Amino acid sequence: MADFSKLFEPWHIGTCEIPNRIALTPMLLEVAEFDGTCGDRCVEYYTERAKGGVGLIETEVTRISDWTGCTGPAQMSVTSDRCIPGLTRLADSIHAQGSKVFLQLHHPGRQTYQLVVTAWKLSDVIGRRWDGWWSIFFGLTKFMDFFDSQPMHKFYFPTVSASNVPNKGLCSPVEQWQKVRPLTKWEIHYIEDEFARGALRCKKAGIDGVQLHCSHGYFLQQFISPYTNRREDEYGGSLENRLRIVKEIIDKIHQLCGPDYPISARLTVDEYYRMFGYDQGLVLSEGVEVAKLLESYGVQFLDLSCGTYETMNAWCEPTSFDLGWRKDNAKAVKAAVSIPVGQTGVIRTPEQAEQLLVEGYQDVIGLGRPLLADPYWVNKAKEGRSKEINRCISCLYCLESMMHNALQGGTPGQCAVNPRTCNEVDFPLEPRKTGMGRQVVVIGAGPAGLMAARTCAQKGFNVTVFEKNQRVGGQVLLAAAPKQKYKIGWVTEDYKTQCDLLGVKFNLGVEATADAVAALKPYAVINAVGGVPVVPKIEGVDLPNVYTPDQILSGQVTLQGKTIAVIGSGMTGLETAEYLSDIGNRVAIVEMADTLAPGTWIQHKMDVIPKLESRGTPFYTGWKLVKCAPDAALIEDVTVPGATRRIPCDAIVISLGVRPATLDESILKVCDKVITVGDADKTGRIGTATHQAYRATINLE
Repeated sequence: MADFSKLFEPWHIGTCEIPNRIALTPMLLEVAEFDGTCGDRCVEYYTERAKGGVGLIETEVTRISDWTGCTGPAQMSVTSDRCIPGLTRLADSIHAQGSKVFLQLHHPGRQTYQLVVTAWKLSDVIGRRWDGWWSIFFGLTKFMDFFDSQPMHKFYFPTVSASNVPNKGLCSPVEQWQKVRPLTKWEIHYIEDEFARGALRCKKAGIDGVQLHCSHGYFLQQFISPYTNRREDEYGGSLENRLRIVKEIIDKIHQLCGPDYPISARLTVDEYYRMFGYDQGLVLSEGVEVAKLLESYGVQFLDLSCGTYETMNAWCEPTSFDLGWRKDNAKAVKAAVSIPVGQTGVIRTPEQAEQLLVEGYQDVIGLGRPLLADPYWVNKAKEGRSKEINRCISCLYCLESMMHNALQGGTPGQCAVNPRTCNEVDFPLEPRKTGMGRQVVVIGAGPAGLMAARTCAQKGFNVTVFEKNQRVGGQVLLAAAPKQKYKIGWVTEDYKTQCDLLGVKFNLGVEATADAVAALKPYAVINAVGGVPVVPKIEGVDLPNVYTPDQILSGQVTLQGKTIAVIGSGMTGLETAEYLSDIGNRVAIVEMADTLAPGTWIQHKMDVIPKLESRGTPFYTGWKLVKCAPDAALIEDVTVPGATRRIPCDAIVISLGVRPATLDESILKVCDKVITVGDADKTGRIGTATHQAYRATINLE
């Protein structure tokens, strides 16, 4: 058994003892009620992580102001005493599991969603009748494309910040449309009071301590950063002046809660604007000085992060970022202060976490997304079962789903590899054992097939999987083929490990036939055969120099030193282009839409497109492939029929998506209960496939 003794040492934040060195770091998922209180979903989400052994639970961003600082409709709140009973229930539930809880006090500043603020203000007039107002206001967000070129600030109140520096965060266009105005001094003092009153409510509720959110481009970081703070009064200029608001908040918390009430801070120590080509913002050397000042002001634990919404790939990394890439930031801060220092930063396994502690990089291991993927990460490490951990693949489905759904009044953020995340109330950890040893046959061992197999086995079914390839993985094997995307492959590796422990039988390299399936006398058949590439019916598409991404990414075809036209700029097309470029090819990308990668989450585009641009990759948007030739791709302008151009190339890779593969109809007649999941039903993402498979099989009777 691996030695994780450092991970399980106790430590302190002031007078508060934490039982181990693993902390759930704050992530906005929108698990509260629409009035900001903690209900069943919120309590169960956090309690599940406490049950899983996490020493310190740090809540998601919690609103201190209804009138100037909302970041989402189901954001936690401490703006009123009506929030105290829910917070008490949350604290009691977490404490019952032996964990401690700190609540993160938050104001978004220039990143406020004024649509939410407006709803709050109007609902005050009618007595907070949420259902009607949210349906009206968040219905409007579905028409934001209409307002794309409109002066949105005419519709909403301007957001407040240290200065009037506009927000250019690409993650949320709504934020870009809003005007920003600098706060007056009396407004600064009033918001400081709101922070302190929020802390007092936390203390009354039994919350162990509070955390000030000085990170990710939010309000307090807007004061700390030389980029967003252009003030010329005592709240701007020198580092001490830029930190004055934080010092005054801490002093006011001490006045209301007493000097012993623990205070931590989530701190961006480097905004990483240079990573994205800008010479501005806070850098590590100044971030270390910020940390030293915060310690002198009374902060007792530093939870480090980095980046802003304008450089968000630095703080919520896509899968291409290396494991532990931020560790030197923590080491620099740890060397300069005497209080505990924790940090996130693509930490995925207990072995990696223990090594960071042993080598002195940090005192505390911050886990955010890994505890969405597996809330029992800590207990599995403690029990010597680290190989059973469901690892985070850094796919960003959690952030994307939160932004697309939760911030429009929908479901909370979701995890691609763990469908129970934020759905703990709906789906208990141990499903009902309804299988009674009956046989289920799963055809296909991609993410959907493996999720279905695992769930059925947990329910007590006898499960057999047929997979025509020698390895499990399906389309995931292609996504994980580029060297910087290997973490994507963990999803099916981990599901396979969990299925093996549950006794699932695998027939690898065996294509399912009606006779083979019928011989098992199945109660149900799960059709998870996946998808096949879409190939258009155009001239020359059957030439030997025309390929699909699966042929390239699987290694079936190797191209080097060639000029290649990639048709389609969806995520598979971009990844294929990057892969081909990495191994020495010259690539051009053709896209029918007027923008690259339509429908692709912005962070993935921020990750891949600049790399291709730096290599001189030409992009042809608004063009479609009309003919393949041995030495060229002929493309046509979609807005000017008949206007064509010729792209000289040695090879053409057609990446226009996938369509559901077909299963032999005779297999479908083997039993009455056939369930189709994943790409075999409707092509989509890993998250959509796993969630659909889970929901389709969890209720299998």
